[in-house]
Amino acid sequence: MNETVRLLQAHRSSRSYKSDPIPPEILDAIIESAHRAPTSINSQQISLVVVRDASSRARIAEIAGGQPWIAQAPVFIAVVADLYKTGLGVEKAGAEQVIQRSLEAILSAVSDAGIAMATLMTAARAFGLGIVPIGGIRRDPQAMIDLLGLPRNTFPVGGVVLGYVAEEAPQKPRMQIESFRHEEKYHPETLKPAIDAYDRTLQEYWQKIGRADGLTWSANMAQSYSVFSRRLKTIAQKQGFTIEV
Repeated sequence: MNETVRLLQAHRSSRSYKSDPIPPEILDAIIESAHRAPTSINSQQISLVVVRDASSRARIAEIAGGQPWIAQAPVFIAVVADLYKTGLGVEKAGAEQVIQRSLEAILSAVSDAGIAMATLMTAARAFGLGIVPIGGIRRDPQAMIDLLGLPRNTFPVGGVVLGYVAEEAPQKPRMQIESFRHEEKYHPETLKPAIDAYDRTLQEYWQKIGRADGLTWSANMAQSYSVFSRRLKTIAQKQGFTIEV
């Protein structure tokens, strides 16, 4: 199998890290890989904030809801939707940036942030590092904005933990491929049987690794997706992101 494909298919999120520092040349190569990742219309509307300070990483662990691996690993990289940067370009060209007031801006920036995160993770794993993506910083985005000194028209979308793994995590099973790959058109009839089967598979996985608190996929989705926070919208609007068109 192609080595890159093997690496991608072997993905796992690691949550046990050594304190060993990442050599600067390796970290630079990882970041340069993400820098070269594609962005919509070459907007380059993503910025990274590399956090190595131990007290800052400890604070991010708290912000993310108590995720100790953020403080444990030597590097956390915050991935930021950055329309402050693009706004400077628009201003230089003699116009006013308004895209941040549209749904298109949010979809575009978040898509680009996802591409950057995926690139960071793949590059890091190619160097033998462990990774875990972190969406929990959105639990308190204002705290992240304050900690990172983010200006208006920016938003912390997510982040990636990088470090040398102390204890490798098992690879979590996925729902069967038919729930993900649809030929020619979307096939909703495949989903309920796939979900039923995956709930059983995930229960077996939790039992195998001794996680008594492990939820089925359905229960996890119900816990997470049956509620929402209005605070996120308020802070996004404060940062300049409003959906007017």
